[in-house]
Amino acid sequence: MYAVIMAGGKGTRFWPRSRERMPKHLLDIISEKTILQETVERIKPLIPEGKIFVVTGASHVAELKRQLPELPGENIIIEPVGRNTAPCIGLAALHIRHRDPKAVMVVLPSDHLIIDEKRFRVILKAAARTARDGEHLVTVGIEPTAPETGYGYLEMGAQAATVAGEEVFQVKAIREKPNTKLARSYIKKGTFLWNSGMFIWKAETILAAIERHLPDLHAGLAKIERALGTAREQAVVKKVYGELKGISIDYGVMEKAKNVLILKGAFGWSDVGSWDALWEVEKKDASGLVHKGPGPFIDIGAKNSLVSSRKLTVLVGVEDLIVVETKDALMICKRGASQRVREVVEALTERNLNRYL
Repeated sequence: MYAVIMAGGKGTRFWPRSRERMPKHLLDIISEKTILQETVERIKPLIPEGKIFVVTGASHVAELKRQLPELPGENIIIEPVGRNTAPCIGLAALHIRHRDPKAVMVVLPSDHLIIDEKRFRVILKAAARTARDGEHLVTVGIEPTAPETGYGYLEMGAQAATVAGEEVFQVKAIREKPNTKLARSYIKKGTFLWNSGMFIWKAETILAAIERHLPDLHAGLAKIERALGTAREQAVVKKVYGELKGISIDYGVMEKAKNVLILKGAFGWSDVGSWDALWEVEKKDASGLVHKGPGPFIDIGAKNSLVSSRKLTVLVGVEDLIVVETKDALMICKRGASQRVREVVEALTERNLNRYL
């Protein structure tokens, strides 16, 4: 079994801490380790580092190597430009099939929080066995705890099998991010799971699915495959990859495929997609306060807020705030509005304040 960790990103959701050269997964937002380091650590008991691949952009390679010094250099796959998840996964599948034609690959985002890591690995092992035993595209769905509008949803169909004691279901439908009313109807129905963005399949199976559903992408990948391991590889990847159309694996393949299976992932999951999400998952004091340091913090009657600051920060009589300070920026945001941090990045771009990106 091989692992592919997708480690792209533009550093928008956790601005001002995250930047173009230091997106969320390269930061120590949740613990003393970076999110990427935690992602690698939790799969190492299942998959050795020699079989772990990371797909990233050229501007992140140096920092990635610093954070993961034991990862073989040849296991870092560089995207010349970002082209969404379908080209990213296709490129990784080429490298893995080139090494092992019968390989099963586990595709994971680089920036998720998993609480029960042992249970997580149990699910991945069952999913890998499911993928190995047939031409299946396997994914992991998260049982929803709220009508969340920030996630896609997967509708479970009939049970297809029991593998290593885990129930495996057919996927009846894949839904894009819904509005609140629709999300509530999904929760009420009880057959919908959140789309975790985790995938398990044989490298050969996903490449065949790309050929079937995304023939233009497959044609480009075929050109790259012919150059793998040759002196032309880097030049061909740069030219061909830049010409590919950006498209997600969900929209390009999963929504069209008929051979999709799903396992339930009840292991304490969050994509930690915003400062608000970080406040939700972090341990709070009696007043609902989260302090991420490293600077000291004093509160005088403050409530339900998050502070991430290098200097002394004092909150007096306020509530529902997110305060984030770095060496060159200060952001104060009402809790519940942190998804709009993306708009800050857009505003910086429009005003040519690129030194803050």
